[in-house]
Amino acid sequence: MGGELANRVARAWLPVRDLAGTGTEIQQFRAAVEDFHAGLAPPEGVGVRAVNAGGVPALAVAEPADRPLNLLYLHGGAYVSGSAFGYRALAGALAVATGVGVLVPDYRLAPEHPFPAAVEDALHTYMWMLDADTAPDRITVAGDSAGAGLVVSLLMTLKEQRLPQPGRVLLLCPWVDLACNAWLPLEQEPQLIMDPRQAHRFAAAYLAGHDPDDPRVSPLTADLSGLPPMLLQAGTGDPLADDAHRLTERAQSYGVAARLELYPASTHVFHYFWSFLPEAADALEHAGAFTRRVPA
Repeated sequence: MGGELANRVARAWLPVRDLAGTGTEIQQFRAAVEDFHAGLAPPEGVGVRAVNAGGVPALAVAEPADRPLNLLYLHGGAYVSGSAFGYRALAGALAVATGVGVLVPDYRLAPEHPFPAAVEDALHTYMWMLDADTAPDRITVAGDSAGAGLVVSLLMTLKEQRLPQPGRVLLLCPWVDLACNAWLPLEQEPQLIMDPRQAHRFAAAYLAGHDPDDPRVSPLTADLSGLPPMLLQAGTGDPLADDAHRLTERAQSYGVAARLELYPASTHVFHYFWSFLPEAADALEHAGAFTRRVPA
């Protein structure tokens, strides 16, 4: 990724990048994240409707609009920002790529609602899908950045409660190390969207004193045996790329069919830019093939 495409990505990130610093108020960060997503449009022909998913407000995104909801998407935003409305564009692109309806819950955010509120909302949404007679092996659970970390938290909760696992898992540029131990130096990130110190602050707001070594929070220290097949995707220039590497290796060490795909992109969650970035379009195409190839 270079030249005009890199510049276009950089311009898109401006609302968030201008607030990348330790002193940013969470409300300011939330507003910047929504401004960023407002600049992204869903694919033509994709329908969006409101859904009450087990008591959790959510949006159903599908093409056509009445397509069954077989993909649960947990949005990113460092556990303190992001919304189902903001994620209509990426959810719509995933709906087209996978050929299924996508359910995006508005799970509760920190610091108003620290751990385990987001995990509880994810669980309620997933159980709502099961209660709607969707077989678990037909469900894909996906997420990006902190949302990908939340996906693994949901899987660990299902395992702990001996509930059925979904058929497959899709993790886009996962953030799973809330201590940010492997964050690349800032100068390697041309589209700086969050200072590591800021990430620490947001992680602390989410944890609210909870043990960071709890397997539901730290999959890098968890027993991942029994989890479903996983496809992880990351950009080679993503400052959080090492999280994807380490999570893939740990999952494989426990016998999970986990595969990591790397793309030559130098920004976090490059998938946002599917409408003009070839690497993002390719990644979503591979994601769609993954959901169809793994037996359902």
